[in-house]
Amino acid sequence: MASVKQFQVTFDCAEPERVARFWCDVLGYVVPPPPQGFATWDDFDRTQPPERQGSAFACIDPTGVGPRLFFQRVPEGKVVKNRVHLDVRVGTGLVGEERLAVLEAECVRLEALGAVRGLLLRADGVNESCQNMQDIEGNEFCLD
Repeated sequence: MASVKQFQVTFDCAEPERVARFWCDVLGYVVPPPPQGFATWDDFDRTQPPERQGSAFACIDPTGVGPRLFFQRVPEGKVVKNRVHLDVRVGTGLVGEERLAVLEAECVRLEALGAVRGLLLRADGVNESCQNMQDIEGNEFCLD
């Protein structure tokens, strides 16, 4: 029998803290406390070698249910479509116009945070409607 494992989702990005704070706003996540002995993450970061400063950041689900999100700086920019993406489940259980209204409201909220609206995929008899989006560094995700 297989056991359930904890996991985190890791994002490659140019500005880890900026992208992490975007996803905190999207998901209601929080920044975890800094390591013991440090008042802030900035204090901790200043103790790192210059090449490591600002190279990583994380956020967590305050309820402990969702996975930890980890953001790491990489030198290359995003060049192709994500092979894995997040579905932000805002319309669960809703159908038709009610679902579209919830997707639209969340899309507008996220655009104000810097997200970019993509294609709206309308219900097709098998799948419900969903809204394609991109985060502030172009990583694709869906409002589902």
